[in-house]
Amino acid sequence: MPMRTNCRHYETRSYANGETVRKCNLDLAPEAPWRCPESCPEYSPRRLDAGWSHGTLGVRDFAEEPDSLGEDDSIAALLDAAEDIVNSAGPDIMLEIETERLSKGRRGPRMGKKNRAKKRKKGKKR
Repeated sequence: MPMRTNCRHYETRSYANGETVRKCNLDLAPEAPWRCPESCPEYSPRRLDAGWSHGTLGVRDFAEEPDSLGEDDSIAALLDAAEDIVNSAGPDIMLEIETERLSKGRRGPRMGKKNRAKKRKKGKKR
């Protein structure tokens, strides 16, 4: 079954470099952006665009389907492997950012004006 663009879990985003991402937010479409599972348990039609009319730049601009789509599991396996790589890099990136933040001498979020004033008042009372 083609991607259900009228499902409330379907999302498409276009970026400034021309790339477009089409996906199921619940990660239930292993052959996204081309196909949804035939009997998706979470399919639910969108309710907000019931009366809207979509222009020519709408959600119909899909990439060409690969010839092997639906015949083997290699596409889903490739996409799952790519997702695993991205997900495994996350903790390392967060650790690197935290290390860099601590090395700059900042140990926490900046103090707001009100809290700074309170701290000054407490210091004067001593």
